[in-house]
Amino acid sequence: MTETAVYLQPAFILQQRKYRETSLIIDALTRDFGRISVLAKGVRKTKSKTAGMLQPFIPLLISYFGKAELKTLTDVEIIQPFNDIKGLALYCGFYINELVSCFLHKYDPHPEVFEHYRECLSGLTGGTSMEAALRQFELNLLECTGYGLSFEYDDNEKPVESFKKYDFNVGQGAVEAMNGQFSGGTLQALNSRELTDPHVLSEAKALMRMVIDVYLQGKQLKSRAVINKVIQHTGAGQGLPSRS
Repeated sequence: MTETAVYLQPAFILQQRKYRETSLIIDALTRDFGRISVLAKGVRKTKSKTAGMLQPFIPLLISYFGKAELKTLTDVEIIQPFNDIKGLALYCGFYINELVSCFLHKYDPHPEVFEHYRECLSGLTGGTSMEAALRQFELNLLECTGYGLSFEYDDNEKPVESFKKYDFNVGQGAVEAMNGQFSGGTLQALNSRELTDPHVLSEAKALMRMVIDVYLQGKQLKSRAVINKVIQHTGAGQGLPSRS
């Protein structure tokens, strides 16, 4: 395998795990190379200044090289300025990190997902609706990875109407039903990405939770379990993914 070297690649850390006594293995989302794994040697040493940079949600420029699938990190820089993510937004951030890890194969470039990810973080920290930011990212991620959803027409190829009720089948799309779970207005809002109405956001959360669970095929998201505990202890849940 030919040795490759990449310099100053825009990236976000998705997760990390300890490796031996002083190192970390980093899972990162890069702009041009997709999701990658790099070995950060010696960054857990007491005098290391790098470990503090290798945290989720910080926009970075990373350099690395190597022949094997696991590359070796050589340099890291923080892109300034950036907004800290905290509180409820922090848990939402871990949720989208987990979604990226589930839906993107390693070393499969998706520059558009990188941009949607960055936009979502900006939405989570910018004072806008966290729920809207999450729904937008979920929709964009599914579309970019080949699982795009159609909300404009029902399963009989009739236009979705705002006053009607529908169920939603991942394989068929919207199915008109007298006591359907979702209003046509919500489906229309999802189609146009106009996610501001509280009722629309509530139904959109339930619909996207159902769709994502189908594609996860029984895989449980750890971030949801953490979020459930936070909700139970604080009673706060606005903007967070639906409870299990």
